[in-house]
Amino acid sequence: MKAGRENIVIRNKKATFDYELEEKLIAGIVLTGTEIKSIRAGKAALTDSYCHFVDGELYIKGMHIAEYDYGNIRNHDPLRERKLLLTKRELRRLEKKVREAGYTLIVTKIFINERGLAKAELALAKGKKMYDKRESIKRKDAAREMERALKGRGGKSY
Repeated sequence: MKAGRENIVIRNKKATFDYELEEKLIAGIVLTGTEIKSIRAGKAALTDSYCHFVDGELYIKGMHIAEYDYGNIRNHDPLRERKLLLTKRELRRLEKKVREAGYTLIVTKIFINERGLAKAELALAKGKKMYDKRESIKRKDAAREMERALKGRGGKSY
């Protein structure tokens, strides 16, 4: 990694809560100049984004990349669809799964790799039912309580 370049990672925090993630893969993103500058500044959100196929090509819909502060009249549209770069074999396999098995493709994170290119981590996911979401909340609460109990035992008592 080059000196002075910090790791930029933008995560979709709702993804693991709303979906059961089964398979992950990395794809390149086609971006304009002001979009990559905004991502490097950490100004992107993945909350309601998902991927869909158009004529055999994969696009991200709903990903918000804020307009670049120093951009001029040629600044980008924050919610435009962005093309993802995968091999034809991967695209065909994913499109087949999405069409037949009730899966959806979601973006779990965006990061800048060591060459300075923006990459998206995609996940093949199935939506969780409401009772599954409640179960996830219970597990997180139980883990938090255990952590508190362990911290409390090792510390000083007043």
